[in-house]
Amino acid sequence: MAANGSFNLDRNQKIVLSLCKHLSLDPKILSDDVKENDIKSLYLNILKSSGAPLNDNDEVMKWITFAESFPLDSKSCFGVLSGLNDDLAQKSVLLGNGLKPSEADVIVFAVLHPLLIGLPNAEKEKLPHVLRWVDYIQNKEDFGELFEKILLEKAKFEPQGATNTVKVEVDSDAKKTSQSTKSADKSQNTKSADKSEAAMNPKKRDAGKKATQDKEVTQEKKKSSETEAVEKDKDISVSLLNIQVGLIHKAWKHPSADSLLVEEIDVGDAKPRQVVSGLAKFCNPDDLKNRRVVLITNVKPGKLRDVMSEGLVLCASNEDHTIVEPLLPPEGAKIGERISFSGIDGKPEDVLNPKKKQLEKITPLSIVIWMY
Repeated sequence: MAANGSFNLDRNQKIVLSLCKHLSLDPKILSDDVKENDIKSLYLNILKSSGAPLNDNDEVMKWITFAESFPLDSKSCFGVLSGLNDDLAQKSVLLGNGLKPSEADVIVFAVLHPLLIGLPNAEKEKLPHVLRWVDYIQNKEDFGELFEKILLEKAKFEPQGATNTVKVEVDSDAKKTSQSTKSADKSQNTKSADKSEAAMNPKKRDAGKKATQDKEVTQEKKKSSETEAVEKDKDISVSLLNIQVGLIHKAWKHPSADSLLVEEIDVGDAKPRQVVSGLAKFCNPDDLKNRRVVLITNVKPGKLRDVMSEGLVLCASNEDHTIVEPLLPPEGAKIGERISFSGIDGKPEDVLNPKKKQLEKITPLSIVIWMY
């Protein structure tokens, strides 16, 4: 019993400290409340001290009940986590507009953290949505040293077809070498016979010349089509895109378009870029402030409803496109750093050529994203 009381105290301390960080409160004013074993009482007292309104209170209480009743034995624990995994399959956070974690997210994270950090890798692999949510919360919220980081093995992005292309080229080269060797032997044997026969038959000699000329014309056409194919492949390589890590300094509503936001984004240049994005229906401008994003910076600048835009923010959405949020860059990536793709080399264009429709050709083939 004493051990359980100690667990509750430690759990409650972390809930209080993490909620205070989330709401920018001084935890000292709530030191007496930590003795309470009831998470609901802790939450209401903290919310009262912060002066924040009780938004979505019923939903928050549902998740507080979930956290309060979370089982401690491993078998039951994993069953409940599996249910949570299903619930998170179509959303990024427990409550909110898809970007900003709520008090419910902070409370549930504080309760689940000690259980998830010791979970075997085999069981972690069965909870992809829970771990994706955990990774988002621990990187989005500034908990300081309150929680040990849960390290995740993130799969490397391998563009579809990159490996197959190399294999096909190698196999093709091997076949060409074999075929050319056979052809050389065969042609050597037949040339002598053809020469002797052509010397005896002038008509056959003329026919042979014409056939040779036709063959050369055909080969030239073939080379020309192959060259065009290579040039076409260059036009649809993802390496042409200059995709960089950026930091949104501020965001505001477009003055003349309800569906658009305007962001000021630092990409490591002397001057921040201004980007117009179609995110107004999905993101609150305040939630985007100080958010790290990934954007294409070598599109041709142009005005969107009379406001200049100098890039495209890359976003991801759920299947029915009701939740859209900017992509997070790889952890540890620096502002302005270029995002590259494994197995694909090449330099980006200075500015993409709109007449060649390079962007339209590249994105359906290489990355499943939305651009705003």
